[in-house]
Amino acid sequence: MDLRVFNIPRYLSVQPLFTDLSASELERLAQGCAVRRFARGETVFLVGEPCEEFHVCVTGQVKLYAVSPAGAEKVIDIIAPGQSFAEALMFTGRPYIINAQALTDALLLSVRKQAVEDEIARDSRFALRMLAGISRRLHGLVHDVEAYALHSGVQRVIGYLLRDIASGSGEPVTVSLPVSKATIASRLSLTPEYFSRVLHELEAAGLVRIDKRDIHILDAHALAIYRSP
Repeated sequence: MDLRVFNIPRYLSVQPLFTDLSASELERLAQGCAVRRFARGETVFLVGEPCEEFHVCVTGQVKLYAVSPAGAEKVIDIIAPGQSFAEALMFTGRPYIINAQALTDALLLSVRKQAVEDEIARDSRFALRMLAGISRRLHGLVHDVEAYALHSGVQRVIGYLLRDIASGSGEPVTVSLPVSKATIASRLSLTPEYFSRVLHELEAAGLVRIDKRDIHILDAHALAIYRSP
């Protein structure tokens, strides 16, 4: 993609936060945006750096993660195209409290804090849309905490595999793991070894067939009700 011809106002117009903005508002907001490429493994931001913008993933994937004092990494979220991140933190006036790294070659649209505040000052409805987006992210994080506290490791893996699949369907379907098994395991608060062990348990039970990163789900309904022996 040639960044010189990337149409920022048009891209903003199809994002949930900005769909109600007029053409003039989109043009104005676009003046506070920047589009940047990140190579796989490149850092987007680190803990402690000033947070003066939020980001939208245009292409590729981004990992949000924390590092413990002992050096262990915990993946907090995996950002896919069309998703935004760091919008809540941007309003706190504090530096980043997590790290972000490109999992693949990625294209990010960054929206500066001042541009957002200017639009909020012009139209309070813009603030409501921002709040709705932040609330959706918070709801997702609460759901994750609930899953980690109440669900077994097997249930977490099954939930991940079925997250976009109707469990009532008995038709075979293939899920392609978008990132490494180790990254997904960390996202689910599991060790990579345990994650792989669960996949092989499900394969031995005749529920899935593993082909590298492709997980062929043979019966989504049976998988959804499976209980580890």
